[in-house]
Amino acid sequence: MMTPFEALACPLDGNALHCDGKTWRCNAGHSFDIASQGYTHLLPVQNKRSRDPGDSKEMVAARRRFLNAGGYHAVAISTAAAALEGLPLDAATSLLDAGCGEGYYLRQLASELNPRQRLTVVGLDISKWAVLAAAKQCAHVRWVVGSNANLPILDASIDRVLCVFGFPVYPEFSRVLKPGGVLVQVDAGADHLRELREIIYPTLKPARSAEASTPQGFSLQAVDTIQYPLTIVGNEQITDLLAMTPHLHRASAEGRKAAQALTSLTVTVDVRVVRWRLLP
Repeated sequence: MMTPFEALACPLDGNALHCDGKTWRCNAGHSFDIASQGYTHLLPVQNKRSRDPGDSKEMVAARRRFLNAGGYHAVAISTAAAALEGLPLDAATSLLDAGCGEGYYLRQLASELNPRQRLTVVGLDISKWAVLAAAKQCAHVRWVVGSNANLPILDASIDRVLCVFGFPVYPEFSRVLKPGGVLVQVDAGADHLRELREIIYPTLKPARSAEASTPQGFSLQAVDTIQYPLTIVGNEQITDLLAMTPHLHRASAEGRKAAQALTSLTVTVDVRVVRWRLLP
């Protein structure tokens, strides 16, 4: 059973937030309304680097279309298995998806949850468009607009943290995780979308080392590699794949034009799922 997470913290002073009807309040008097769509905005203006940070409305829509078509289903299943491994059946546990996007990976995780497991969940993203899309699709999660750099989560209140193709902030992850808690980090491997990158870039950068450096305060538990060919048919799906990645803005105009002219493309999906455990 999946339910909304309650141990939120005020992003202004770190005090515990308490839900009062349709508003979250802290003892210092700061208040944050719950939107009609079911999410809460906990990203103060002074913590924004731009007027509308994170993925745009168009990028979120492209990602939703592409992911719902099933191309990354194997990645989602492996991510869910890593996140749920070792969780007890007889106790409530908590999970944060740090950089949840439009909620695809949390929805897949919910489908893999044992009916006896009780999981309180919070999905957080810096993009209000992503969180809005996620909240519209699933009411069993606490959806929050916020930043990984300043998580509005109480200290030592989380059993599992997910960071899927996101921006990890390890000091914040270690702060909110309980001792012995697990961080599941999902990142692109060296060959991920290589065929697309060969089209949009004149040359490819040298591959980074496959060895993951251990974040301070964590120990490495397991590394799983997921690799398979994915054939994308149709100009719209290829355009959506490009639009949902950072490559959209990094590629030259000529590269984007070449990719968007394709009607079929087979790419390599190459993903690493790493489990880190927070040291006591």
